[in-house]
Amino acid sequence: MKPPSPSATRTRLGAGLLAALALTFALVGCPGMGRRASGTLLPPKAASPLAAPGTANGLVIQAGILQSATGCRIETRRFAPRQPRTQTPVILAHGFLRDQRRLEGLAIALAERGIPAVTLNLCNSRPWDGRHVQNGRDMIAVARDLGARQVVYAGFSAGGLAALVAGRLDPTAVGVLALDLVDTQGIGVGMARALDKPLIGLAGEPAGCNAGNNGRAVFAVSPKARLIPVAGASHCDFESPTDWLCETVCTGVDAGSPARRQVIIEQSVAAVSDLLGLPRTAPPEV
Repeated sequence: MKPPSPSATRTRLGAGLLAALALTFALVGCPGMGRRASGTLLPPKAASPLAAPGTANGLVIQAGILQSATGCRIETRRFAPRQPRTQTPVILAHGFLRDQRRLEGLAIALAERGIPAVTLNLCNSRPWDGRHVQNGRDMIAVARDLGARQVVYAGFSAGGLAALVAGRLDPTAVGVLALDLVDTQGIGVGMARALDKPLIGLAGEPAGCNAGNNGRAVFAVSPKARLIPVAGASHCDFESPTDWLCETVCTGVDAGSPARRQVIIEQSVAAVSDLLGLPRTAPPEV
């Protein structure tokens, strides 16, 4: 048998490395957040090493746990504004096999603008099964646990799909915000066709990690949808903050951009303000 050429060997090694990185992303991308008793108040600086500057100025961050209908534990973190402008919370869902820390920056930005925000760990996803509909139902369970009369559902990537499911199934939802949404098995298109609330989306450049921007098809079928392209944005730019793992697997040589990430946060806060009928406000001075 003829031995493989050096170029063929390099190709196989490269493919193997990419496969290993993808597997690492699937298996390591959802680390545990640590177990805390429900209702434990966390000092803002101690809540996460990723907290943005100035979050200690009046923000109350509260960790909690509730149970999914499937039996797994949904860990949450609530970001309460010092001067709330609304009682309607925004429930934020992370991407596939990631965790709630990856939307902490957006949650803080919302709370600093007077909008309560809640992040959660989607405990039902597995590398072989996203269970996106159940994730949406878990988001609804969080809203019920809050006692919210109205709610905005938001999420990144597969979390945007879960948010869309929640917005479609929950009659108390006032709207949905999806960040670089990724659809699968036509779930998003089916939900969007029947959605009777506003759907706002931000979308980056087509790439492998956003399935070539297949989420655009979701917005095309929703009668109340508005899609906002973010020029030059990679998939990981929609996490706040992201990490080396996402940037290695999803963006290759593009390491993401802090400036684009801040633009996305500001556009997201503006979109939520629109959904809630609130005037847009400038970011607080740091």
